Amino acid sequence: MKFQYSFQQIVDLKNNQRTQAEWVLSEALGKLRSEETSLQDLFEQKAELHEQIHQVSASAVTISQMLLLQNYMDHLDQQIIRKHEDIQMAQQVVEVKQEVLSERMKDEEVWNKAREKAFDQHRAFVAKKEQEALDEMATNRFRRLS
Repeated sequence: MKFQYSFQQIVDLKNNQRTQAEWVLSEALGKLRSEETSLQDLFEQKAELHEQIHQVSASAVTISQMLLLQNYMDHLDQQIIRKHEDIQMAQQVVEVKQEVLSERMKDEEVWNKAREKAFDQHRAFVAKKEQEALDEMATNRFRRLS
């Protein structure tokens, strides 16, 4: 007697939902890493600009050129501030996606346990039927021999 779980489609659906939540979380983590890399690039640009300003200030340079470099430094600072905000938002998205995945995993686990319980019941039922058949055969054999 083959085991067929009547709610197998739900079990499969829960598995697919968990897999989808994993993909979404992976995408959110990729976005977070991208934002962090972008921030690191901005810090490198700022360090290079700081070094450039230091070198230029040692030589003869016009005030307009220094102002231009300082304005660019201010621009980089603003971009760094915005990038920190982007990273915070990306971290919040990751946290939400982790919670969703956790819920999906719990839901899937509940359905898998229900399936396992149904399978154990089926196995016990099949074993009982087999034992009844064996008992019947033994009883018939005993009657023939008596």
